[in-house]
This record gives sequence, structure tokens and C-alpha cells, in this order.
Amino acid sequence: MYKIIYLAIALTVVSCGTTKETVYQSTSEYDTEMLDTLVVTAPVYTEAERTTAFSLPPYNPEATRSYDIIHTKLDVAFDWENQHLLGKAEISISPIFYPIQSVVLDAKQFIVHSVKLGVHGQNLKYTYNDLKLNVQLDRLYNRGEKFNIFIDYTAKPNEGPIGGSSAITSDKGLFFINPTGEDTEKPRQVWTQGETENNSKWFPTFDKSNERCTQEIYMTVAADLQTLSNGILVSTKKNGDGTKTDYWKMDKPHAPYLFMMMVGDFARVSDSWNGKLLEYMVDPPYKDDAKAIFNNTSEMLTFFSELLDYPYPWDKYSQVIAEDYVSGAMENTTAVIFGDFIQKTKRELIDSENDQIIAHEMFHHWFGDLVTCESWANLTLNEGFANYSEYLWYEHKYGKDAADAIRMSEMEGYFYMADQSGTHPLIHYGYGDKEDMFDAHSYNKGGLVLHMLRNIVGDDAFFAALSKYLKDNEYTAVETAQLRMAFETITGQDLNWFFDQWYLDKGHPELNVSSTYVNNTINIFIEQSQDPENHRPIFILPFETAVYANDGSITYHNTVVDARYDTITINNIKQKPLLVNLDGKCTMLGTIDNSFSEEQLATLVKYSPYYFDKTASLRMMSNTELLQSLAQNLIEEKNSSLRIQGLKNAGPQLIDRIKTMIHSDPHSGVRGQALLAYESIVGAESVTIIEEVIKREQVYPVIKTALDLLYIHDSNSAIQSAEILMKDPSPALATSLATIFANSGDGKYLSYIQDNLTKVNIYQIFNIFSKYSDLLTMQSDKVMFSKVKNFSDMAINDGNLYRRFLATNTINAVKNKIIENTEKASDDTIKANLLDYIDQLNSLLSEIISKEKDETLQARYTNF
Repeated sequence: MYKIIYLAIALTVVSCGTTKETVYQSTSEYDTEMLDTLVVTAPVYTEAERTTAFSLPPYNPEATRSYDIIHTKLDVAFDWENQHLLGKAEISISPIFYPIQSVVLDAKQFIVHSVKLGVHGQNLKYTYNDLKLNVQLDRLYNRGEKFNIFIDYTAKPNEGPIGGSSAITSDKGLFFINPTGEDTEKPRQVWTQGETENNSKWFPTFDKSNERCTQEIYMTVAADLQTLSNGILVSTKKNGDGTKTDYWKMDKPHAPYLFMMMVGDFARVSDSWNGKLLEYMVDPPYKDDAKAIFNNTSEMLTFFSELLDYPYPWDKYSQVIAEDYVSGAMENTTAVIFGDFIQKTKRELIDSENDQIIAHEMFHHWFGDLVTCESWANLTLNEGFANYSEYLWYEHKYGKDAADAIRMSEMEGYFYMADQSGTHPLIHYGYGDKEDMFDAHSYNKGGLVLHMLRNIVGDDAFFAALSKYLKDNEYTAVETAQLRMAFETITGQDLNWFFDQWYLDKGHPELNVSSTYVNNTINIFIEQSQDPENHRPIFILPFETAVYANDGSITYHNTVVDARYDTITINNIKQKPLLVNLDGKCTMLGTIDNSFSEEQLATLVKYSPYYFDKTASLRMMSNTELLQSLAQNLIEEKNSSLRIQGLKNAGPQLIDRIKTMIHSDPHSGVRGQALLAYESIVGAESVTIIEEVIKREQVYPVIKTALDLLYIHDSNSAIQSAEILMKDPSPALATSLATIFANSGDGKYLSYIQDNLTKVNIYQIFNIFSKYSDLLTMQSDKVMFSKVKNFSDMAINDGNLYRRFLATNTINAVKNKIIENTEKASDDTIKANLLDYIDQLNSLLSEIISKEKDETLQARYTNF
């Protein structure tokens, strides 16, 4: 899963390695009993204190399994009008160890028509409460015996409580998109989203991550629609009534949350890799761009297979775009779903490839699909690896600096969440809700911890251990102990210390560091200053400490910090160094305050080989002259992010080089920053070049930058350019154009912005609705009312949670504006008309709110 968070120990034993005498003294608050010279004291508790003091901390265990699902066979059809699934399920089951005479299956919001012992067997008694189906078997079944349960049912995903989380915005499990086909701008689709435990909203199963089985799915759909599921399409049967039945088979076991189905009208582009089918499934207008959207799929499969010494284990690899998808992407085995935000034209893909999200979902096919976390408390064994795959791929494909840019972003995301929401163990059995596990711990911290482990054991051992972990645990569910044991077997080391502090404890180190140089000796003084209430008090931290000589050369020294207050000594250093950098290779997850001077920070920018050092130092520097002196070197760096940093600090002396970079730099981000730098130096004199960029540049973000700058200097010219650009069919510039049009106040632009409300991706949606609302509320009351009343269908029926909210919010904003205008109106007839508008909009809002099932939106609407 790719996402676009939030224990007290009752008794504590403290050991102290001092020789100080300890005196035990009783008080009147304690009952005491004398045993020779030892005083044993027992506190006197109130009843409330006693209950609190001796309660267990929260704990979410692995799900207990009394039976194993061996195989699931489904036969499904779709009632599009009612948004129901008509299903028949045959489930093959065997007891785990103990005899069983009943089976409890997860089955949410079903109508259960019948339950039998096999397709043609006897009817079985059952009870059902809309969540669990409790089936009484015909007899007692012992370990080693197998039986089949057949269930005829109707799934109604829209008709029960609907919730969601920040990572997965809806838990319906099964989604009908534009089911009646009334929206001609949107495709008709059915797709599923199983993680975490939502596939049991469309088929009965044991919906836990520690279950796994093989599967077959027969999908009956209209003959002009296409289908996708896990595994291989075995056959297609025409039914003679305008429908067909596609038969999909998955003969390798995987977890129920990884089952998937998709139905729609796709452009299906096929390819192959090592004799296995690759599929790129996109909306028909993007057919010619399909391979570019998923550009490096084949190379990634080869890279990961070789890196892990474990060839891609599944029968095919399909990737498909879903309309109104409720998350970023999902690693359904052999059939990955992506949100439509990755669907771009070749022009939009320039310097904006989808490599990170594609790598993330692909790596899950080893870490998550092949080897699966046994419980959601262990989610980082899925998501931490997937996050780290992004680093691994970028390191391989684009270089270490590009990979480190990703790692720095991941670290900043973790620090932000830790500051806002606190910390918890990476393996977090005490979570409040399983959805809470989809946070910057499981993802960001999980990947960052793997990077530290890689640097401690070395590359060869790291990847050999991952290969062993996969081979030892393939097609099973695991916890962190299996990962640790794989590393210990490969390296011969006891790594409990590492796993205890990084996986089983919470927080990260915060170090205060200083150093001295006396008599050829460096002394480094370290304090671990992290709050022991929210972080582990003491971390064991191996470093390769860098000593920078006067000529900029660097020597590295292996050091270890393992105390709250520690001193490290490095001998035989012949000259006073320019600086000493404790984390010389920038591997630690944590913060370090080195108290470097501006000149020392400049030394790191000039001489450090690490992107982390250069970027972090630049951010801390404030000396403008020193920054400008570094800019000339930075703008010649190979890494585009560092060239951008150079341009941000470039002064007038580099104006000619900056002007050249506007047109000639190979990376669009650098060209855009060069234009900003040029404009900041020459001001209005830059208009001619800005206009040239708008006409000649191919990459949309650079055009956006130019258009924004043009608007500052010549708003009329910017509006003229915007009117030309609005003819471009891509919505890539829609938010930028909407800003210019909204600022103009001219209502003739409302239609353009409204047309793009459903076209922009999830990252643009809030801005474009905001600009539309701004422009609409500048219009007459009659125009406002006539435009906004048509938003009701979007507010009620749109499959995108955010669009429903924003449509409703726009209606509410117009209502409030009309209320404001009513208070100012002096004419009674006008006021009466406005009051009628308000009544109609209130009725419309009441209807929208009454029909909204999402609990998050219901809470947001209480103020409307």
C-alpha cells in the first residue's frame, strides 16, 4: 500500500552499576515487615489506584486460527443499479490442530441465501449478524480432514456503516464507479480494496493477514467490459445474453486482503518479462502513453529479482488505473491498482516519472505478498521494505544522491509525525486501531531502519539475509523474529541489540555533540538528550566518524556511542581538522546538533560526498556571502536537487550562467528554478525570457512557474497566455490557470474551471475547488445559485471522498455568501428571492448530509 500518525509498564526494574550505598526508609504511608536486615515495603493503594496500577497494557495479538482456508472459489456477477455483488463461494477448509464442529467466517453486510456442505451437499445451520457468519458443521472434523462450505449470498457494500482512515479513505471493500453510466466524462468501473480487512465485504473468508489460500474467480460481466483479477485468465465464455464469464485462477497461496477484482473499459497493453505476462491497463485516451506511465517495470523486475536472489515468484504482473481510488496504490498479488493521479501523458511524465510508487508496489510482491506480516502490529515488515525499495531502485537507476533525496524526505516525514503525534514502537502491539498502523513509523521509519541495518552488516550480508528471509518464510506469515534470525544466521552476529531498540522500542536518538583537538587527539563528547518518556533513553549507535583535513580529504573511523553521556577518542591525528562529523556517512535515523560554525557547514557543502551533509548544511547556513560563494560549485553538481540549491543561493555574478540554464539544463526542475533566480535578480527585465519559456517549454511545471512570474509583472499578458494554454487538453495547468482566472473576477472563466474539477488529480483538487469557489462568490446571486445547485449530484454520488466534501463545501460557501448579501439588501423583492435561494440551498445541504454515509464527512458537515 502506497499512501498520499497518529505502554505504560506497570512495574519497572532499574539496575544501577554504582557502588553507592542505598538506604531504605519506611514512612507512615507504608505497611512494613522486618525480615532480618531487609525492609520490604508495600504501598497502600486506594481501590481506583489498585485497578490502574495492575492493569495490562493494550495488546493486539496475531489472530487465533482454529481452521485453515486451503482454497476459495468464487462465482460473482454484478447488480450495477443497486451496487450489489451476487456471489457464490465454495471454501475448502481444514482444522489447524484441534477438532472443530463450527466455522466462523467474516462476511460483512451480506444477505445470506443458503449455506451448504459443498455445492450439492446438505444444508447447514448458521447464524448471521451482518459481520460474522457462524456455520454449524454436520459433524466434528479432525486435523487432516478437509471439507467444503458453499455459500450463496448477496454483498451490499454501500448499505452498511462506511468508515475510512487517512491512508485508506473508505472501507467499503467493493466500489461501483459511475454504475449507471450517466456521467459521460467518467468510466464505469468496479474495483476492490481489501486492505486491511475489507475484502470480507464482498466474499466470505477469514479476513486476517495470517491466513492464506489459493483462489479461483468466475466473473460474469457485460461482454464489452474487461476484467482483471489475481493470477492468470484461464478462459472467457460468451453466455449468449450479452454477457461473458471470465475465469481467473491463482494457484499460489496469498492472504485474503490481497484478493482483487476489477471491471471496466480499459486500454489493455501487453508486454512480457522472462516469459511472464506484463499488462498496463489505462483509460482508453492514455493507451499510447501506457508503457511510459509504467516505464521501467521490466527493468525493476530484473533488478529486484537479482538483488534478492529470488526471482519474481508470481505468474504475471498487471498494473491498472482505478477511477476515484481510495488510496495511493495497492499491491494486490499480480494485479496492482493505482490511483489515477499516476495516469499522465508522455509530456506530463517528463522529469515526473512514477518510479517510486511502481517500485513500492512491486517490492511488496516479495515483502507483503510472498512473506506477509502475521498481524497489523508487524505492518512494517510489509511497508518498511516497500518504502526502502524506492531508495534501492533510485540508487540503482539514478544514483546515490537521488536515493538520498528520497531518504531525507522520508526522515523529515517521520520527524514531523513524531513531533505532532508522538512515537510508538515500530512493532506496535498496543495500537488503538489497526488503521493507525499506516503511519510514518511503519512506512518511513521502517525503511530508514533497514538502511541503518544495511550499513551495519554491509551490502553483501544485507541482501544475503533478505534472500534467506524470503526463502525460509515464503508463502507464510511472519513476525520480526524471523527477520532477525535470518540476519543472525547470515552474519553470525547477535543482533538483538539492534532489533530491540529499533523495532521493539520507540523513538529515535537526539544527540548533542562537541569535540576538541589536543596533542594529536580528538575527543568527541556526546549527550543523548532525547526525552526518555517518549524515546528510548539510550541507543547503541555505531558510526563511521569523518575527520576532515585542511585540504578537504576525509578519513573515516569506526566509533560506537552506547551511553547517555559518552566520550569517543580518536588518536594520531597530526593536524587540527577542519571539522569532525560523528555520523560521517549520514546513516543514522535521529537528530544531531554538532554546533558547527558557518565555515564548517561550508566545508561540508564543498567536501562531503553525501547529499545529506550538503543539503542539511545549506539549510542551516544564513551567511549570504558564504552561500553565494558555494553556489558556483553547486550549480555544476550532477544531482539536479543540488543544482537547484545552488540556484536558490546564486547572486548577480552568475547571471549569465543562470540565463543559460533556463534553456539548456537537462532537468526541468532546474530550468524552472533558474527562471526564478533570473527573475529575482533582473525583475521586470525578465519578461521577454518568461514569455519565451511559456511558448517553447514542454514541461508543465516550468510553464506554470513562468506564468506565475508573468502575472506578477504583466497580469494582462498573463491572462492572454492563460487563455491560449486553456486549450491544452491536459489538466496539468488547470490550478495555475484557475488562480489567474479567479483573480480576474471574470465569470466567463467559471466553465473552464468547473470542467477541470473532475479531471485534476488528488494533489490539485483542493486548490482548484478553492479557486472556483473564490470566483463563483464574486458573481451575482443569480449566477452563484444557478451554478452551485448543479453540484448536488457530485456531492452525493461522486466516488471520490474529497470531491464530495469539496462540492458540498462550495454549496455551503455560496449559501453563506448569499446570506451575507441578504443582510445588505434593502429591496424587499430582492431579499425575498435571496431567502428563497437560501432555503433551497439549505434543503440541498440537508439532502446531501442525510445521504452521506462516510463517518468522517458526517462529522465535517455538523457545522454546515
